[in-house]
Amino acid sequence: MKLAKIAALAALPLCVGAASAEELRLSHQFAPGDLRHRVAQMVADDVAAADVDLSIRIFPSGSLFKATEQYVPLTRGQLDMTVLPLSYAGGQRPEYNLTLMPGLIKSHDHAARVNDSPFMEEIERLLNEDDAMTLVRGYLAGGFASTGECITRPEHVQGKTVRAAGKGFEEMLQAAGASIASMPSSETYNAMQQNVLQALNTSSSSFVSFRLQELAKCYTPASDVALWFMYQPILINKTTFEQLSPEQQEALRAASERAEAYYFEEAKKEDAASIEVFREAGVEIAEMTQEDFDAWRTLAESSSYRLFVEQVPDGQTLLDMALSVE
Repeated sequence: MKLAKIAALAALPLCVGAASAEELRLSHQFAPGDLRHRVAQMVADDVAAADVDLSIRIFPSGSLFKATEQYVPLTRGQLDMTVLPLSYAGGQRPEYNLTLMPGLIKSHDHAARVNDSPFMEEIERLLNEDDAMTLVRGYLAGGFASTGECITRPEHVQGKTVRAAGKGFEEMLQAAGASIASMPSSETYNAMQQNVLQALNTSSSSFVSFRLQELAKCYTPASDVALWFMYQPILINKTTFEQLSPEQQEALRAASERAEAYYFEEAKKEDAASIEVFREAGVEIAEMTQEDFDAWRTLAESSSYRLFVEQVPDGQTLLDMALSVE
């Protein structure tokens, strides 16, 4: 009996140490080779290397939660972290629809300035109200792909069924005469294959990671002129973060800072890389001109911008904040 008691006491410190280790679950919809997965993996690797009894387990390809069903579990503490196209949560917070609005972001460098603006501070305030917070900020550019004629101007989508990633783009495309099919980018391959979609918007990264070059006849990429930019941050449940030890929090912040810098640089490269993938697959490449961009932007102002202001409390104030970033 005495020996058993000594053995139990000797084992106690090991049990206490094991209990202090923390594993965070991170969910996203993207394939393991995708840039957004690589950014998440960088955070996980750096945190593991910090040796602060903290690890991050990544669930890619929608294997834990479906693409559009991650925000609510995150805010309820049922999910620790996610890489999320924030406009997917526009149903919960209509203000988030402004993070995917046609022509609002003009370049990757402009996106970086928006990330450091009062506009993004307001988005962060809304996230915090929902018990979420941002670890890694990032915008990705994108374009159009179609199974028929090239799309560079509004009249080119008339009569077509098109997928757009967010409410603002859907409203603009409807105003141009398109029918809308709403779905996450992870479902677009099957939809194009079955001719449910004749065209779609998504990011340069998603075009490649979901192998859409296999089905497209024409690709209008983000190049010198880009209409499509979408905010896709890494988020964490705020309470979960605050319950971590100071050392764990610092490790996570340091890892996130490094990953954000990588995300920004790689996002720029994704556009050019996607063009090469589509060209090698024999897909026609169509460039959008400044005149084309202006036509879309004028249409957006009379459709998606106007509707956002009408439907969202203080929508005009928030829109003005975003537009004020040069």
